[in-house]
Amino acid sequence: MTSPTAGTSGMTRGFTLLLAVLGTMSVSNLYWAQPLLPVISAELGVSTESAGLLVTATQLGYALGILLIVPLGDLLDRKRLVPLIVLSSVIALLACATAPTFGLLVAAIALLGFTSVAGQLVIPLAGDLADDASRGQVVATVIAGFLAGTLLSRAVSGALADAIGWRSIFVAAALVALVLAWAVHRHIPVLAPRATLRYPALLASIGTLVRENRTVRWTLALSATQFCVFMMFWTALTYLLSSPPFDYPVSAIGVFGLLGLFGVVAAQHTGRLHDRGWSLPAIGVCWVFALVSLAILAFAPGSLAVLITGVVLLHLALFPVNVLIAARLFGLTPQARSRVNTALVCLNFVAAALGSAAAGALWSAGGWLAIVGAMAALCVVGLALWALGRRGPLA
Repeated sequence: MTSPTAGTSGMTRGFTLLLAVLGTMSVSNLYWAQPLLPVISAELGVSTESAGLLVTATQLGYALGILLIVPLGDLLDRKRLVPLIVLSSVIALLACATAPTFGLLVAAIALLGFTSVAGQLVIPLAGDLADDASRGQVVATVIAGFLAGTLLSRAVSGALADAIGWRSIFVAAALVALVLAWAVHRHIPVLAPRATLRYPALLASIGTLVRENRTVRWTLALSATQFCVFMMFWTALTYLLSSPPFDYPVSAIGVFGLLGLFGVVAAQHTGRLHDRGWSLPAIGVCWVFALVSLAILAFAPGSLAVLITGVVLLHLALFPVNVLIAARLFGLTPQARSRVNTALVCLNFVAAALGSAAAGALWSAGGWLAIVGAMAALCVVGLALWALGRRGPLA
């Protein structure tokens, strides 16, 4: 595998795949513990409800890492920064594996979230290293790895827990991360910093970047809308599958995440649309496709086949939007890709939290149909933003 150089078309398939795998493993760290909460609570002597604090701590640590670490991608040499962050996650993974008490495990898993941002560093790195003609496809492949990690980690963790124990999962992840740290250090080229700001000014410049660029603001609004729909759906799906007529156990619910892999494959190929100048029309098509999938999902409680069809179609609609939006943002801000990625992920994080919270309230108020109606309304908002902006702010 040869190392590429910035500004050339030297992003080899092998190196692109390496960055995608790193994204997969980094984001997986956020979800290893989710299917393990009953097992962990039993071993460490806490309630299952208290064990849920592990998920919260991981997400809070990740949000802080996004805000404080990812902007450094514009300031520091990523040949050193990325492996250093991955090695830090190795330490956090081993701390999780050996934590003797629940309190120490919460602290360790918060550190794991904080240090699991390497995937968000290599997405803009891929945008920097690719040339204009292939940037969309390269970024799409790396983001596809990231999306795959969000889907596969829960299923893998739940399946392996019975065979090797929950602590061994963190050890295995640490070993993989150690190999990846060596690999990326070897293959990431030395790159000049994209900014010369002091660290406080670097963080402040994220807000300035968004405030002064109307196209960035409109694009971020599209992203937040689709991410809110995505998280609302997955929160609601858990409610639906654990209730009559399905009444599925947690292990079976986790397997449904694998249906999203169809969307990952679609996202991986979406980058070519951006490279051909078709990203804006494609985003509009995706919103229409999302509305069609929600029309099908309205009938999901009565049929497993309808539910599966709707899940697949919704991911085919939403996952490509992730790629198209990231590729457009990286094209708009070539000197600040890490910072605009920070703004993108932070805003998506807030939208995800709002979507998840809304799903709980809507489920109590009106059940599945209320949630599908809310998701459809959000898709209409996204489609309206696209229609209003495609000849102006988004062009």
